[in-house]
This record gives sequence, C-alpha cells and structure tokens, in this order.
Amino acid sequence: MRYGAVIPYASEREFAGLAAVAEQAGWDHVFTWEAVWGQDAWVTLAAAAMATERIRLGTLLTPAARHRPWDLASKVASVDRLSNGRVTLGVGLGALHGNWLAFEADEGRAVRARRLDEGLAVYAGLMAGQPFEYTGEHYSARPVTQLVPPPPVQTPHPPVWCVGLLVPGRDRQRSLERAARWQGVLPAVAGGSLDDPGSRLTHDALRDIVARITALRADAGVSMHGYDVVVEGDSHGDFGTTRPPVAAWAEAGATWWVESWWDLPDDPAGRAETRRRLELGPPR
Repeated sequence: MRYGAVIPYASEREFAGLAAVAEQAGWDHVFTWEAVWGQDAWVTLAAAAMATERIRLGTLLTPAARHRPWDLASKVASVDRLSNGRVTLGVGLGALHGNWLAFEADEGRAVRARRLDEGLAVYAGLMAGQPFEYTGEHYSARPVTQLVPPPPVQTPHPPVWCVGLLVPGRDRQRSLERAARWQGVLPAVAGGSLDDPGSRLTHDALRDIVARITALRADAGVSMHGYDVVVEGDSHGDFGTTRPPVAAWAEAGATWWVESWWDLPDDPAGRAETRRRLELGPPR
C-alpha cells in the first residue's frame, strides 16, 4: 500500500511548500484539482516539482473532456520532465456545478464520455511520439514535423488513473471498461452527489470492481501487475464515508490510500490543519 493526500486549498506557492512537507513526512503522492476557471493545476504542480525530489504529483481530478488533448498532453509532459518522471494524471467526466455551467453548457454525460475516450487516445498517441495520426468524432490530429516537443520521462506516457464507477444492477459497466484500459482506477459506486458526497464504496464493492477490472484486462491480454487501485478516504474528518483501517481496504484490493480532506475550510486555519495532518505522515 502506498499513501497520498489531496491538498484541497492552497495557493501555488503554498502547495509547493506543502508538497515538500509531505515528502519529508513520508507520503508517496500529493494531488491538486482542476477548476473550470481559477488556479491552474499544472502550473501548481510545476511549482511543486521544483520544490521536491521524490514525491509523486498529480490531479484528482482532471475533467479531461474539457481539455483539448494536445494542450493537456503538453502540460502533463512538461511537468513530467520538470519532476523527472513523477506525474500521474487522474481523470473523470467531472462533476457539474455552478462554476462550470457559468462558462460551458452541459453536453451530457454520453458526449463527455466520448470526448474523454477520444482525448485520452490522442494524449497517449502524442506522448508516444511522431508520426501520430487520429480521426475521431470530436478530435483529429495529423503528423507533425516541426517544433516537436521532447518526450515525457515516463514511457509510454505518465500513468492515467480513471474514475471507475460501478452502477449496481447494470450488466455492462462502461466506466470500468475505460479504467481497465489505462493504468489505474479510482473506484466508486453510483449514488453520491455534490450535496451528499461520498462514493458509496464498501469493501465488498471494491472486491467486485477489482474482479471486474481483472477480468476485463485478462480479456485484453494484460495482467494486473503494476495496476493501481486507488481508494480515497478520510482518517481525520468527516468527508465522505470511506474510513480506515487501511489494511481492510488493502485486503479488498486497494494499492493506494489517498486522504481527501474536503471538509477543511478554505482559510488560514484550514491550511494550517492541512499542514499538521501532512506532518503526521501517512496512516501506515
């Protein structure tokens, strides 16, 4: 089991400092998140890359369907090079909220899902190098011969963790199919909302998700070796419903425990508490 933490509220400089605190305290990963309009997650992670040496850096989450995939690939690869190969890209459809809808209309989950799949295909293709060509419903790309950027440090690309949403009672689980195609899953069970957060994940549900992904990957001819199963929980506060002991989640198939402290206030007291929790180190 490896351990990470989401730093919910921090300026770019504060995040870089807290990432260094987390590294010193023995955490394996820190995460920021992406706003529709606001602090740029990849600039924030770039600052953290320059202030740390070992700890991994990533997003929980990037609503990748909102990005032009070549722009996203450029940002992720830049931070991967700055960090000498320590980036993880966490993706999902994104949770609609007022700050999203103030700028963009809701295209619907089905459209966002197709954009996400196409965007990730372009992301991976560009990371693998030229020549690359793609034609899809929403995106297309032709080979590039001029000003081709250097490759990322991690090959074939920085790993992608996808939300894998189990919808009880449904035969085909498209969200799990997507997660199985990439390098990790952020497991959840349908039923949560912005007003009532939490993934509804249980130990039995996690076992079910891991078993389904194992079977999907086996059908595709790939094993679970090196595949990440990431459980978000809260050992300190009241966000969501996922709680320790961490060992029970490991027994159910998790390989990562990520602390999510979204109930902390966005003020100096909340930042001080974030620092205090990071200084305590992971709940090993």
